[in-house]
Amino acid sequence: MKELERDLGLPSVLAISIGAMIGSGIFILPALALEIAGPAVILAYLLAGLLVVPAALSKSEMATAMPEAGGTYIYIERGMGPLLGTVAGVGTWFSLSFKGALALVGGVPYLLLLFDLPLKPVALGLAGVLILVNLIGAKQTGRLQVAIVVVMLAALGWFAAGSAPGVQSANYADFFADGIGGLLAATGLVFVSYAGVTKVASVAEEVEDPSRNIPLGILGSLAFTTVLYVAIVAVLVGITDPGTVAGSLTPVADAAAVTLGEVGVVAVILAAILALVSTANAGILSSSRYPFAMSRDGLAPPSLSGVSDRFGTPVTSITLTGAVLLVLIAFVPILDIAKLASAFQIMVFALINVAVVAFREGNAEYDPPFRSPLYPWMQGFGAVTGVLLLTQMGPIALLGALVIVVGSVLWYAAYVRPRVRREGVATDAIRRQVGRDALTDVADATEDGTHEVLVALPKEIGHDRERALVALAADVVRPDDGRVIVVRFEEIPDQAPLTEDATVQSSADVSFETRIEALADEVGVAVEADEVVSHDTKHAIVNFAEGHGIDAILAEHEPLRLRSRLLGDPVDWVVRHAPCDVLLVDNLGYDDPEHVVLAGDGTPFSPPTVTVAGAVADANGGHISLWYPDDTDTTEQHRTTMDDYRTDLSETLSVPIRAGSAWPDGGTRSPPDLLVRSGDDHRLRSALFDDDSFVPNPGCTTVTVYPRADRRPPLGRRLLERFVF
Repeated sequence: MKELERDLGLPSVLAISIGAMIGSGIFILPALALEIAGPAVILAYLLAGLLVVPAALSKSEMATAMPEAGGTYIYIERGMGPLLGTVAGVGTWFSLSFKGALALVGGVPYLLLLFDLPLKPVALGLAGVLILVNLIGAKQTGRLQVAIVVVMLAALGWFAAGSAPGVQSANYADFFADGIGGLLAATGLVFVSYAGVTKVASVAEEVEDPSRNIPLGILGSLAFTTVLYVAIVAVLVGITDPGTVAGSLTPVADAAAVTLGEVGVVAVILAAILALVSTANAGILSSSRYPFAMSRDGLAPPSLSGVSDRFGTPVTSITLTGAVLLVLIAFVPILDIAKLASAFQIMVFALINVAVVAFREGNAEYDPPFRSPLYPWMQGFGAVTGVLLLTQMGPIALLGALVIVVGSVLWYAAYVRPRVRREGVATDAIRRQVGRDALTDVADATEDGTHEVLVALPKEIGHDRERALVALAADVVRPDDGRVIVVRFEEIPDQAPLTEDATVQSSADVSFETRIEALADEVGVAVEADEVVSHDTKHAIVNFAEGHGIDAILAEHEPLRLRSRLLGDPVDWVVRHAPCDVLLVDNLGYDDPEHVVLAGDGTPFSPPTVTVAGAVADANGGHISLWYPDDTDTTEQHRTTMDDYRTDLSETLSVPIRAGSAWPDGGTRSPPDLLVRSGDDHRLRSALFDDDSFVPNPGCTTVTVYPRADRRPPLGRRLLERFVF
């Protein structure tokens, strides 16, 4: 893969960053912001500059750690994964292209003050020239940027210094006439004036001594531009009569006409044209690097990462970006789309702050020469204020940002996901934290213990199966010296009254109690027997468990029939309403199981499931094997984290664990004596589907464990487990 030449020094870095900011932000937006906030627009520029600081610090840190072409895309993709990386890359590419087109169209009205020219043809011609300049090379681009910025700043400095003596304090009266709402709305609008401050990070791969020049370039240009914006807007408001420049297409030229005369107007026109051309030039330079970087990572077609042998620039990427720019100028209402893209830029700035946290808290190698101060408070402040600013952009801007996000997600699903197997450091950091939380829950469940188990018998099942259920229940309560209550539930029709005759014991009932109580000596724990008659067995089971303080209900599991799927499964009702854990048994016998399998679906094993498996294995002097799907598509990082989780899990139990067992393509390894698995969370899956699809047929008794409601993880955590595991 060819590399980009590092030939942009600090002057070029400062010029690119300053030139990317000083454009529409000072020559177009003040007139629009004045209509919203009045004189408070001065404070709006200052506040917006301060709110950009967290993103500037975060991007400076990540740019020194990863000085690669792509900037925002690189940091978010590495930190938060290919999905958000695709969203950031596509969205930022479009937003920079939109801003470049707006700068060119916005600059032409200033030119029309001197010459009678058609707007769009001139804008298209300027765009074509800038595209050719970018195709020639970054060094030529940087030199042109330096020249443009020097001339532009000289003209703006003359305007500010020459106009300052004409400032009238009366023009600042009623400074907050539009209130805090107007100030915040104006801040949201002019925030985009600073969006270019971090553009230099997108060409970080071409910057000399990036660990020094990138932070100096980003932070230095932000401080300089903030002071310049505030000074010029303060002068503009102070020298013009209130309301005279609000909504003007050429507000700075109108202000210069008041104090500097015709010569001053010409100077401002020159500065405006240069500034807006500079913004467009920086936009083409930086935005073209996003498809370039995405292509190198497999998120875009390979042709976009090609570097010209002659010029050393990504010709295809620049050409595509230029074509988009020309189409926008020719056919699209640029101002509206620029506002939409700016709203997305604010969201990207919020993601940048989150990405820094992901890198610092993750396990990836991350050692930036420059580190943001006040971590993580600075990043939290930037993320929260970014979201708040988005609310000030209006529903149309938010809808446009949503369209860009949805389009990026569709591109990811159709093109990226089949080709890229990679994840961000944030995903692994979250996965490790979720795993630690699950292990804590296992330890807590072990301490709680299982003291009383209700073996519910809603029908005759035969003596051997009765004994198997009692023996299993005895092993579950054995660690806590608990007891087993075996209850035979009899259901009579609703038409038959529950009279004393219905409660008279039959000879079969007496035989049942005698048989069950005799098992106490065999299993070595206290065993009691009882019978309950009711009109509704499922309610009776739940009521008995609640009235006797039962810790777990153990019953045989029956496959769902079609009627049960459509009208509701009684067992599912018991699971959702029981005041305790529910253990459903596919009963194939129970004979001192030594090889106990703990099966999972790839997410952390639930605490009650681990407790049951551990109790059975310990009672029979056996061991536990872990079964889980063997997903060959997972990353090496994912597999390492899962291995660490299973190692930590084995340390929490007193029985040996053979970790690493799996079933590829539904096949099992050695046949176990008992399989314990977690039941599906009804909040995540429909009752129309079986809940054993992820476990192959083990050929032995299977225990499916459903934890009671207060022991189930919150729905948000379960969804998170599904996503990161």
